[in-house]
Amino acid sequence: MDLSELNELDLSNIANWPLPARIFVIALVFVGVLGAGYWLDIKDQRAQLEKSEHKEVTLRNTFERRAQKAANLKAYEQQLAEMRESFGAMLRQLPNKTEVADLLVDISQTGLAAGLEFELFKPQAEVPKEFYAELPISIRVKGNYHEFGEFISGVAALPRIVTVHDINIQENKDGKLTMEMLAKTYRYMDENEEEGGAQ
Repeated sequence: MDLSELNELDLSNIANWPLPARIFVIALVFVGVLGAGYWLDIKDQRAQLEKSEHKEVTLRNTFERRAQKAANLKAYEQQLAEMRESFGAMLRQLPNKTEVADLLVDISQTGLAAGLEFELFKPQAEVPKEFYAELPISIRVKGNYHEFGEFISGVAALPRIVTVHDINIQENKDGKLTMEMLAKTYRYMDENEEEGGAQ
C-alpha cells in the first residue's frame, strides 16, 4: 500500500480498506479511547488517590503520636502529680501576708549577723503578678567582701524565696565598702486578692 492509495480510501466502507490501514485506524481509535478515558475518569481518580494517600500518612502519624502518648499515659500522670507536688512545695515557700513581716526581720537579722551596718532597708510597694505578689526591698549596707558574701549566702539559705538583683559595690572615703542591692521576696496571693487585682 502506498500513499496514493490513502487518498482513495472510502470512510463509509472501512471494512474494505487494506489490513495495514485498518490496523492503524483501530490502533488510533484505541489510543484515543484510552486517552479520553484517562482524561475524563482516571486523571481525577489519580488525584483523589494521591490526596487520600497523603491523608493516610497524616492520619497514621497522628495515630502513632497519640498511641505513644496513650502508652505513656501512666508516666505522664505520675509526672503531672510530681509537678503539682513540686509546685505546691514552691508555693509553700512563698510567705502569706502575715509571714512577710517575719521574713523582713529574718533578712535584716541575717545582715546584722554577718557584721554588716545597715544604712538603708526600705521595703517598696508590692507588685502584683499572676498568682503572687513581688515585694522589692532596697538595701544599702556597709562592710567588707567577706561580710557581703556571708550575708548573700545567709539570704539564700532562708527557708523562703528571696532573690537578689542589681548589686553595686563601691569603696567609701573611709576605706569601707558599701553594697547597694534590690532584694525581692514573693508572697502568695489568695483567690480573693487575685480577683480584686483583676477588677
